[in-house]
Amino acid sequence: MAGVFPSAEWLAAVVEKLNADEKYARVAAKWEGDMNFIILPGGALHEKMSMYLDLWHGKCRGARVITDEPLPKARFTLQAAYPNYVRILQGRMDPIQAMLTRKLSLKGNMAYIMRNVPVVLDFVRCLQEVTEAYLEE
Repeated sequence: MAGVFPSAEWLAAVVEKLNADEKYARVAAKWEGDMNFIILPGGALHEKMSMYLDLWHGKCRGARVITDEPLPKARFTLQAAYPNYVRILQGRMDPIQAMLTRKLSLKGNMAYIMRNVPVVLDFVRCLQEVTEAYLEE
């Protein structure tokens, strides 16, 4: 079971999915970029949560929930309030549109993201497929 987004169990399911998904491996074969995800409080999430994923050539080489230590230096840092992440995971908000409208803030090379839209969209598909539940109020 993938657990609830966001949680360590959910993140473990994401890693397993990314490393087993043949389509993601093919689409992201040239992707080079690790990411920090900062989930700001909002809705049912009452405290900030951060996660790190090391994505490299269609595989996830590692991931962890970041608790009290500083965020790792990563190529990309995404930040949004919990409800916006939920909208993306539920397919109600396009991730690229969310970045362009700053509902999902990006630190990193936006041109690289725009050249790799299929990778971003397939990454989100994988996240959506392992997300079984959300926090409840």
